[in-house]
This record gives sequence, structure tokens and C-alpha cells, in this order.
Amino acid sequence: MAKQRIVVKIGSSSLTNSDGSLCTEKIKEHVTAISKLTKQGDEVILISSGAVAAGFPVLGYRTRPVTLAGKQAAAAVGQGLLMQKYYEYFQLEGIVTAQLLLTRQNFSQQDQYNNAYSTLTELLKRGVLPIINENDSIAVDELTFGDNDMLSALVSGLTHADFLIILTDINGLYDGIPHKHSQAKKYTFLPEITDDLLAIAGKAGSKVGTGGMRSKLEAVKTALSIGVQAFIGKGEGTNKLLDIASGKGDGTYIGYSINASVKNKKQWIGIHSNVAGRIVIDAGAECAVLINGKSLLPSGVKALSGTFESGDVVEVWSEKGDLIGKGQINFTAEELALIKGYSNQEAKVKTKRDRAEVIHRNNWVTLTKERMLK
Repeated sequence: MAKQRIVVKIGSSSLTNSDGSLCTEKIKEHVTAISKLTKQGDEVILISSGAVAAGFPVLGYRTRPVTLAGKQAAAAVGQGLLMQKYYEYFQLEGIVTAQLLLTRQNFSQQDQYNNAYSTLTELLKRGVLPIINENDSIAVDELTFGDNDMLSALVSGLTHADFLIILTDINGLYDGIPHKHSQAKKYTFLPEITDDLLAIAGKAGSKVGTGGMRSKLEAVKTALSIGVQAFIGKGEGTNKLLDIASGKGDGTYIGYSINASVKNKKQWIGIHSNVAGRIVIDAGAECAVLINGKSLLPSGVKALSGTFESGDVVEVWSEKGDLIGKGQINFTAEELALIKGYSNQEAKVKTKRDRAEVIHRNNWVTLTKERMLK
């Protein structure tokens, strides 16, 4: 089997006892399973929840705290304890680990996004196993990833992983809710995540986690859009990840291996960047950028809104009112208002620029349903 880069996400329900506290035996099993992947030549990045579970008993809570302050305090104490356990057990396997704590802001800021990529690339190059968690001690609701589900998808795209494994306490996806519908049938493979599947998925997670099946489906949908296959399911024993990687896992495999990886710059534009404005283009320009792979030129711009500078990311809409893409723009809002509808030569004269592209094709991301992130 060819060497793979694999992102393994372990949620709280796969790390804890029945009372919500951290289970040492489960951590040992996960560590051994991951070690077996690395020893067969695969590169592994671990996305691990569990900081709150590790910390709340130390703070005197009888159960997992429900307030934001309580969770963040527990995470602040528990993150070090969690990493200590991982460090000890991986050290016994001869594996060096590294810790990264991330929030949404680390992805939305382009320099931080690039730095995260550089750090992870260097760690993998040096044979180090990165362990990533959300920075739960400071993150607030609007910055969270949903029990690290989306975080695992974004990291798999950032690092151009071949495969994303999401371990949970349910053995895959069903065409109904298993505990409510006894006739619900399990999917062993799905080519994509459809709106029907998202509608079936419940929003609530387990009592020890923050993510539900819907958050996992949304995460996998994102992973597929940036060229990463995925697996959602459970596993037991130290060979579980070897089984999953070889196609014998107890769960659902999603996506085809032929999906092309998306360049980091386009991932950042399409998924992570903050939008500074909006422009509307005509049908001819829409055809040029969507079908012919051309840059967006001033002549095709019909209207604009927002205050943006050169280098900002803007949404691009059709005259029919459909969002068709996003791109890093080459002009300020004032400059674009001056040249919209003009030819390239006229635009260059008016702006005193050598080039007239509003959005270069290398800085463009298609966001229509049929052509996501191309």
C-alpha cells in the first residue's frame, strides 16, 4: 500500500468514561492504533478533543460543566493533562509529538494560515506527530469548530491529506436515525454528502461532546470539496486504524480517490477568508470565468458594493442573483467603480496600471453547487 497522509479525528465520546471524564485505557488504545499507522509508513496528524474532559474533575466539577466559563477553565487545566498522556504513551512507541492549538482566526488570517501550513509541513518532514485541538480556553461560540469536526476537515485540506478518519461512537451513516428507526440501513460508501443526508442528521451531540452527526457531515462535505476522502465510524482494538485505512472499517467511506487536491491559496480564498465586498458581473463574464477559465475583466463588471482594498477578497454574483465565486481583487472599490464596464486598455489608462484583470484566474474560486472550489 502506498504511503498516505492521514488526519485522524478523535472526539470526546471516544476518549471518555461514562461520567464524561478522560479514559486512560481509551487513550492508550488510540495511541497504539495510530503508532501502527506510522510504523507502516503513513504520516498521521491527530485532531483530538478531550481537554475539557481531562480538566473538569481536577477543578472539582462532578460532571462536565455547561457554562462557557466552566468549559474554558476546564480546558485550560485539561489541555496540559491531555497532552501529558499523549506524550507519555507515544514516547513508549518511539514517536515524538507536537501540540498546536487553533481557532477560526488562525484560518481566516492569511499569514497565520500560511504559518500553520509551514509548521505542520516541517513537523511531518521531521517525523513528528502533530496533535491539534481547538484553543478551547479562549475560543467563543462563533469561533468553534463543532467538537473539532470542521477543524479536522480544514486541517486535512491545509496539509493536502489523502484521507480523513473521523472516529465516533456510531458505526457510520444511516438512511434514518438508528435508535428511532429500527429499519434504518447503513451506508458503507457514499460518493458525496447530499442535502437529504444533512436533513436526516440530528443536531445534538453526545453528552460529552459538542458535535453531532450533522457537524460531521458538514465537515466531510468540506473535506470532499478540497479533495480529501473521508470515513465516519467507530473502531475497537489496536488494529482499527489499519483496518479503516485498508477499506475494512466499521463505518461509512465517503468520496472517491480521484478527487484533486485544491491549492492552499484557493482553499483560503474559498473557505477561510473574510469577505470585504461584492461585485455583480454580466453573462459574458460569467461564462468566461466559469466555463473558459479566464480572468475577470473590467468590461464584465456591472455593479459593486462594499469598501475594499486591492488584495481583499470579494464575492462575485451573477445578474440573476446567484453567488458564483470569490476572488482576491486587484483594485480598490473606488478604482473598480471608475473602470467597471470599460475595456482593458481604457481601464489601464484610467488606473495607470500595467494590467487590467479585476480578479486573476489564479486568485479565483468557483462556488457554484456543481463546481465547488475549482
